[in-house]
Amino acid sequence: MAEKSPEQLYNERVKRCLDVAALKDIDRVPVFGPYQLYPYTFAGVTFKDAMNDYALAGKACHKFQDHFQPDLDFGPVLAYPAPAMKLLDIAWFKWAGHGLGDHVMYQYLEKENMTADEYDEFIYDPSHFMLSKWMPRSFPPLKGLSDWPAARRNMWFGWTGGLAGLASKSVQEALRNAIAAGEELNRWFATLGKYGDEMKAKGTPQLYASLDWAPFDIIGDTLRGTREILMDMRRRPEKLHDALEVATKLFIEYGSGAAGADVPYCWIWIHKATRDFMSDAQFKEFYWPYLKKGMLALIEKGIIPVVYWEADIESRLEHVADLPVGKVIYHVSATNMDKACSALKGVTAIAGNVPNILLQSGTPDDVKAYCKKLIDTAGKGGGYIMDTEVMLDDAKPENLKAMIDFTKEYGQY
Repeated sequence: MAEKSPEQLYNERVKRCLDVAALKDIDRVPVFGPYQLYPYTFAGVTFKDAMNDYALAGKACHKFQDHFQPDLDFGPVLAYPAPAMKLLDIAWFKWAGHGLGDHVMYQYLEKENMTADEYDEFIYDPSHFMLSKWMPRSFPPLKGLSDWPAARRNMWFGWTGGLAGLASKSVQEALRNAIAAGEELNRWFATLGKYGDEMKAKGTPQLYASLDWAPFDIIGDTLRGTREILMDMRRRPEKLHDALEVATKLFIEYGSGAAGADVPYCWIWIHKATRDFMSDAQFKEFYWPYLKKGMLALIEKGIIPVVYWEADIESRLEHVADLPVGKVIYHVSATNMDKACSALKGVTAIAGNVPNILLQSGTPDDVKAYCKKLIDTAGKGGGYIMDTEVMLDDAKPENLKAMIDFTKEYGQY
């Protein structure tokens, strides 16, 4: 049989990944590749070096993809641009070589970036709040943006005061610092675009077309902090609901970049939806309605939400199954796969959940046996994607190779 061209491989993979989401008949079980630190581990590159050398990060991901060949590729997008982050002196982040060891994933340092009495300001004008409050608090070199005049005041004769405000020395210093960081970020984005083109030329589509996170987490992660937003559910529920409406609009805006992509996947990270943080009643009131509303808006744009449930959602399955058929992919991590399939089969596609510990410490035969069980159960009738339990930092190469190659062979329909 003649070897397939990169164009043929690309088109096959695109079709497979669109059809599995739509619950259509496909040729075999697809394999995802959201492998976090592991491509750099496999390539012998420290994460510190990958975050500082964009070309090196791309080479490491090429080596990973060439060897393992999952159907879709995540690429170097998670190797955030350390030079730009250093210029901005980010207040809520530690990363490899900057507060952490040379080969560890970055850590988010949660802080209260919006006080309880600032809800009204955020709800009234989220853009100005982000510009004049969140950015100065997040990036000390941009503290002068706190003096930036609100653009909403620029109509009619207001433009005179608005533009005059830009003469502020603190604003001008902040803008100079922002320009320096922006130029560095532009170099990083250029390498991501180049990498995507190179992967397409090899026959591999990208795994994501936009990245997003739930409206509740937009506020809880970025603005209020976990403790504060959990208390807000009891202390100021109406303000929280109003802010969640605003955050839902932001969610739709963030995710809409996937529209028109060959594989229009919008990856949605789920952080605070588990029972560790909220009851079922609170989930039904504060979390799910806004996430669902946002996803339905993305679906209307032809986008496929890929919802990355990062913890056990067994008690939520009844609620999260309330979606249009064949429009969403759910990645399940700690949730029992049999129960997930019972609730979600015929509604959403399901991805997961080979345990990371098995890939780290098991044998290829152990991995194949686990994958066989998943394919025989979750894969029955289609609508299933082979994937790791959570994003992968470390594994035995032979085990990950076994997961992918066995799925391609045994997972044929």
